Amino acid sequence: MLEPRPTRDGSYSLWSARFGEGFHCADGALNEARQVFVAPAELERFAQRQALTVLEVAVGTGTNTAALIEAVERQGLALHWWGLELDPAPLAMALANERFRAQWSPAVLQRLAALAGSDRLLWGDARTRLSELVEPLAGRCDLILMDAFSPRRCPELWSLDFLGELARLLAPGGRLITYSSAAAVRRALEVAGLQLAAVALPSISPAGPGRQGWSAGTVAAPTPLPTTGRLRPLRRMEREHMASRAGEPYRDPSGRASAAEILAARARAQARSGAEPSSAWERRWGIERRRAANGSREGLTAATSPGS
Repeated sequence: MLEPRPTRDGSYSLWSARFGEGFHCADGALNEARQVFVAPAELERFAQRQALTVLEVAVGTGTNTAALIEAVERQGLALHWWGLELDPAPLAMALANERFRAQWSPAVLQRLAALAGSDRLLWGDARTRLSELVEPLAGRCDLILMDAFSPRRCPELWSLDFLGELARLLAPGGRLITYSSAAAVRRALEVAGLQLAAVALPSISPAGPGRQGWSAGTVAAPTPLPTTGRLRPLRRMEREHMASRAGEPYRDPSGRASAAEILAARARAQARSGAEPSSAWERRWGIERRRAANGSREGLTAATSPGS
């Protein structure tokens, strides 16, 4: 079941009973799309009228897609877009919703609806459909936007195997951008051969008690990433988190395992690991374990929730 739920900035979002999570952070769906996904892409890097090749994993309501369309048009770029999505309902609900439609210009809505009805949006299990994009996209993606439900809820799309396949699609200057700061996700991206940077906490989500030093997400690229107002290097705290048992990647070598199977296999690997327990890392850094009501999409919550 999907339930419409506006976020704190008044923008449209959904709550999924199946996954027990919201589609966006509680601070704001629209702000998250613009500041966590689009801003770290730093589209000003690209020459005007350049064609941007983008893959979006977990299209959901289309909020990230619309924000990207808006930014690409403002920057004077062309957009070659592909998307992977399991369920057509969230996007259909968004396009029919007055609050969602009021967020965008008619031109952006028209472009989003066209993409939703095109063969560039592949419906079904992303693990299966991704294989269809290897030939047209290998080494060509300027951006990959990764916005699946959190790793504990949807480990199928955060496995070392799946993220490794995404890494193969990136162009030399391409970037994979995600809201997740989870140690297991970051470790998997690094094992896949990518360089990491943290997305600086945006003004919509200022650092509060227990969040100092964390981030709004992760950017991964084949080459080192610059330090800018939007990106920063991972800090010692984050690196040590990756080295703890929390950094044990999710694994799905068959590409067909269930969430329960992936979680169970990871728990066994963590039990066998000689790495520092994540609880010891938390105590050393004075981090209070907590879980946010919005489904673990914010900074420390995503990174330190049980089993992460």
